Amino acid sequence: MIKQDFKKYIICFFSCFILLIMLYVSINYNNTFKTLTENIKNKVIAAKTDESSTSTDKASTGDMVDLLARLINGEARGEPYEGQVAVGAVVLNRVKSSEFPNTISAVIYQKNQFSCIKDGQFNKPIDKNSTVYKAAQEAINGSDPSNGALFFYNPKTAKSKWLFSLKTVATIGNHRFAVGD
Repeated sequence: MIKQDFKKYIICFFSCFILLIMLYVSINYNNTFKTLTENIKNKVIAAKTDESSTSTDKASTGDMVDLLARLINGEARGEPYEGQVAVGAVVLNRVKSSEFPNTISAVIYQKNQFSCIKDGQFNKPIDKNSTVYKAAQEAINGSDPSNGALFFYNPKTAKSKWLFSLKTVATIGNHRFAVGD
């Protein structure tokens, strides 16, 4: 009788253990699936924009404006309008530069270039009253209040000492705009 009860407890214990493992795997699978889905979505956007833009001349599509507006929103939300246009201009200046990739999406997604990509601000919804779409379009149309800058940073929050060594060509709001060495 005791052996039979012991077997029941063991079977019950292992059944519960297996159910817990299945629950754990299910939860982690869903989280991993969401992350993978978001990454795939971002790569699809990047691929679409790569196909439609090899220079700033072809960058006037709705996708390019949206991509640039999301970057401006992530990097310069709350900055003056002129500063938002300047952030967009930096991306376009990089597209024109031989030191950086030659498409808007490739510049934006280049590893470790924009903090909003890494911290998720890039994917935040854009407020309906925001000026970032207008700023993106103005930058695409050629406006450059950054004076040809290839870099921008907020001196209060910048972590890279290297940025402070660059030549500042404009200061707008909280951002400094700079050119390389």
